Amino acid sequence: MPPVQGECVVLLHGLGRTHRSMARIDWMLRDAGYATANIDYPSQSQTIEASARTAIPQGVRECRDAGAQRIHFVTHSMGGLLLRYYLGNDPVAGLGRVVMLGPPNQGSEVADALVGTTLYDRVNGPAGAQLVTGPGGIAARLGPAEFPLGIIAGNEQTAFDSVLATRIVGENDGKVAVERAKVDGMADFLVLPVNHTFMVVNDVVIGQVLEFLRHGRFLHEEAATPAAPAG
Repeated sequence: MPPVQGECVVLLHGLGRTHRSMARIDWMLRDAGYATANIDYPSQSQTIEASARTAIPQGVRECRDAGAQRIHFVTHSMGGLLLRYYLGNDPVAGLGRVVMLGPPNQGSEVADALVGTTLYDRVNGPAGAQLVTGPGGIAARLGPAEFPLGIIAGNEQTAFDSVLATRIVGENDGKVAVERAKVDGMADFLVLPVNHTFMVVNDVVIGQVLEFLRHGRFLHEEAATPAAPAG
C-alpha cells in the first residue's frame, strides 16, 4: 500500500512483554502505509509513571524523525495506562487516534488477588502492584480520556488463565474484566472473542485497529463473526 502521508503509530506493549509482542501489529500497520515506532521499555523494573516518562517521548521522537505530523497510539494492556498517565500531564502535539487492547483502565482483580505474593511481586515489580482496582491503584488516579479513543476487550481465556479468571467479575479475557477495560470519554468500545495474551496477534483485532485509526470507529457489524487466528 502507498504510505499514509505524515502519520505514524506508536506501539506500547504490556507488563512483562517486549516490543516483539507487538511485531504483528507493527508489520500490518506498515503494510497499511503507516510509519511506526515500536517501543521497548522495562515494564517489570519500574513504575508505570517512570515507564511513561521515557517510552512515550521516545515514540514521539521516532515518529517526528519519520516526518510525522499526526501521531497515533496502539497499546496493549498496561501500555494503555502509561499513555493515560502521560497524556494527563503532557499533551502530544498532533495527537491522532488511540486504540487500547485489553487495557486495565479500572484495574484488574487478578492483581488484587496476587499482589503481595512473592512470585507476583518478584516477576511484575512495582508496576504490578499499581494494577489493583482500589484507591491504591494508578487507575483510580487517572482522569477520563480526552482524546479519540477506541477500546477492544476480549471475553475468552487461555487454559493458563482460566483459574484466575474465576476471580474476575463478569466477562473477561483472563486478566481484565470487560467492564474494567472501559473508561469515561472513550469514543468506541468493542468486545471480541479473544484472550488477553494473544489478542495482539489476532488478525480480526488488528483489522479493527486499522479501522479505528482510519475512521475513528470500529466495524461492529463484523464483531459477531468468530475472530480468525493469526496466520
